[in-house]
Amino acid sequence: MRKSSPIIYTKTDESPAMATHSFLPIIRAFTNTANISVESRDISLSGRILAAFPEYLEENQRKTDDLAELGELAKTPEANIIKLPNISASLPQLNAAIEELQNQGYNIPSYPMNPSNDKEKEVKERYGKVIGSAVNPVLREGNSDRRAPRAVKNYAKKHPHKMGEWTANSKSHVATMESGDFFHNEKSMTMPEADTLRIVFESNDGQKKVLKENLNVLKGEVIDATVMSRNALVSFLQKQVQDAKEQDVLFSVHLKATMMKVSDPIIFGYVVKVYFAELFDKY
Repeated sequence: MRKSSPIIYTKTDESPAMATHSFLPIIRAFTNTANISVESRDISLSGRILAAFPEYLEENQRKTDDLAELGELAKTPEANIIKLPNISASLPQLNAAIEELQNQGYNIPSYPMNPSNDKEKEVKERYGKVIGSAVNPVLREGNSDRRAPRAVKNYAKKHPHKMGEWTANSKSHVATMESGDFFHNEKSMTMPEADTLRIVFESNDGQKKVLKENLNVLKGEVIDATVMSRNALVSFLQKQVQDAKEQDVLFSVHLKATMMKVSDPIIFGYVVKVYFAELFDKY
């Protein structure tokens, strides 16, 4: 009889972490009777921060890179990973976690907002792999079962959610950019051969800056790139704020570009700047 693979139960953050402390022992009590092993791996924000800086820590403080391990495991048929909700850390959350770890005696570097040398650039690059949706893209390399149980589906069919009455003259509407955004500027290609790429930013005056090097790609792999125009974004936001005022409707913004990693905080900054234009112009 082939030995069964262990189930990996992930340790994450906040309330899911608290639930794990009480629920995981119960799971193990049941699975142990069937000779099923349930192991745990730490993919919490603090765990991933510590795993990124082993040389800064004492031997007994170091953490293994459990996310990298699970990323490789997810590509195998034996993988059985239960991934609990985890933080897609914004920069304020990252800085708060760093400060908390430093206060507990972990000698990790602070996040350099404006790196002034190669060492600080490297530190910022390492932290860049921790913030945002760092976990989901790694674990979803493999099969990810996100289906709702049949009982839940059947209940929803039997008891559908009732919405309020909608009238034909409702002013509610969705507006999206018609040009200059990530969607309209997107370019993709299929690599004809295995290659090593780099990302280079070229300014309007012809100056070039290498943003990332040594990107290894496989033959047949699809690469994709896009860019958003700041001017197009600001113009769109100005029109929509004015339109909301004229129609006397609530102005709401929904961002889901890169899971709070890079672009969303910048885009939201422009939303705030446009919405409070008079305040920014004055001060």
